[in-house]
Amino acid sequence: MIYICAMTTGFINKLETFGSVDGPGVRFVVFLQGCPMRCLFCHNPETWEFKGGDSIEMSAQDLLKKALRYKTYWGEDGGITVSGGEPLAQMDFLIEFFEAAKEAGVHTCIDTSGVNFVRNEPYFGKFKRLMASTDLLLVDIKHIDPAEHKKLTGHGNENILDMFRYLDEIGKPIWIRHVLVPGMSDNDEYLTRTRDFIATLHNVEKVEVLPYHALALAKYQQLGIDYALKDVKSPTPERIANAKRILGA
Repeated sequence: MIYICAMTTGFINKLETFGSVDGPGVRFVVFLQGCPMRCLFCHNPETWEFKGGDSIEMSAQDLLKKALRYKTYWGEDGGITVSGGEPLAQMDFLIEFFEAAKEAGVHTCIDTSGVNFVRNEPYFGKFKRLMASTDLLLVDIKHIDPAEHKKLTGHGNENILDMFRYLDEIGKPIWIRHVLVPGMSDNDEYLTRTRDFIATLHNVEKVEVLPYHALALAKYQQLGIDYALKDVKSPTPERIANAKRILGA
């Protein structure tokens, strides 16, 4: 099922005014509400439900006005990153927001899983329009194997990998992120397959290995959600170094 909220207002979970890890430079980071995935290691479970939690509804123009208050801090490299939740689930809002941001001379970045991507209309036409006002994407390869990806996230990865191919076709710059989970994605065979897939792409500017951690456990307990990976330990420094070596991170 493809989730698209047809609106010009967005449901926003939270804002981060001085983000430093979600794209180049200092970023104004918007965390949108709602995500169809249920990644076992998700550290933002409060963003899962659409229109849920303490989310606020805001127009694209009002959000941009708020962001531009911080523009002097961004320097030459910074800008706006939209994360989530899943940003592509609020496509109409994101298009309007990014088109206005580009008119204001802002560097735009999307942090996405790609779970919504399809080459069917009307979605594909909207995606192409969005890419015209998007400078960079931070994209996850949560697992290279379709069956294991479904175990980890609740969804297969075939359409996600197709999004990678399309972004390569149009030459859109991407940073790839890979969460290293012991017993799941921390596996040399899977890491090698991931590396081989990345090698087919020509638009990759950076590859990042993100070690799994259980710091979100308290959030799950507060929300009354079972945390499936509560007994999984973080990967060792040796395994992190191994993953970085294989993936060229």
